Amino acid sequence: MKIGNRVFDLKNNCYIMGILNVTPDSFSDGGRFSSLDRALFRVEEMLGEGMDILDIGGESTRPGYTKITEDEETERVVPVIEAVKSRFDVPVSLDTYKADVAREGIAAGADMINDIWGLRYDSGEMAKLIAETELPYCLMHNRKCGEYADFFRDMVNDLHESLEIAEKAGISREKIMLDPGIGFAKSHEQNLEAVRRLAELKAEFDMPILLGISRKSMIGNVLGLPAAERLEGTIAANVVGVLGGASVVRVHDVKENARAVKMTLALMKG
Repeated sequence: MKIGNRVFDLKNNCYIMGILNVTPDSFSDGGRFSSLDRALFRVEEMLGEGMDILDIGGESTRPGYTKITEDEETERVVPVIEAVKSRFDVPVSLDTYKADVAREGIAAGADMINDIWGLRYDSGEMAKLIAETELPYCLMHNRKCGEYADFFRDMVNDLHESLEIAEKAGISREKIMLDPGIGFAKSHEQNLEAVRRLAELKAEFDMPILLGISRKSMIGNVLGLPAAERLEGTIAANVVGVLGGASVVRVHDVKENARAVKMTLALMKG
């Protein structure tokens, strides 16, 4: 898959997506990178640690988050995207589910859209935009009500329905990666199951999988630790994800996870 000016071998490798939250209220690093200078310093730091793709987010999606307007989200992310693209040679993903924000972000230089609602937030505006721009797109599993008759099968069916929306809009399947949506509309046990059964998910769709589990509450629940102390748990979960076929892992701590992924791949490939 080509993202920006780089081709990624998502069938045979696993890449590191570094998180840059330009928000005041993110669950893990809220407010730390809300100034442009600090954001750019963090991008440079992550690149030096082994980041392959940068994911920029302007609205926190932690449990109980406060939704902001499209204008406010745009004002947060566009200057950062423009500054990053003018200074660094790195593919940029924009983490947004709002079509108008995505449109402005793409105009500013975003190379990919990472959508936590998997084309289900609006009435087709995001799907139309992705089809028109032909940009790579991460389609995440989510639902408004976290009630399931059969969790794994229901999650698979939800993703099939989102892919049908994409197909009807004219989005090429080769442009899409899937995200099981750890921490979204799922219980603690269901989050664990989604990671544990990642290989089954990959076999079902034969598509690249992005795993976003960094510092999330699933890890905190197991270890009894706050977000700032969940590095080891994140690494363990990502190693399981790589063994299950994840093509991209989205992380806060780039250096440590990049090393763990590199070692895991070496062991897998011999």
